[in-house]
Amino acid sequence: MDAGSSTVEYLMVTLVAVAIAAVLYSLATSDMVAGLLADLLEGALQGQT
Repeated sequence: MDAGSSTVEYLMVTLVAVAIAAVLYSLATSDMVAGLLADLLEGALQGQT
C-alpha cells in the first residue's frame, strides 16, 4: 500500500505545478499585464523609475 502512495504524491505535485503554470500563462498573456510590462519597459528605457 505504501508503494503506490509516492506515485500519488508525485501525481498531485505535477497537477499543482501544471495548474500554477496555467494561471501564470494566462496572467502573462492578458492585455492588462502586457500593458503594465510595456509601460514598465518604456519607463526604464526613458530613464524613469
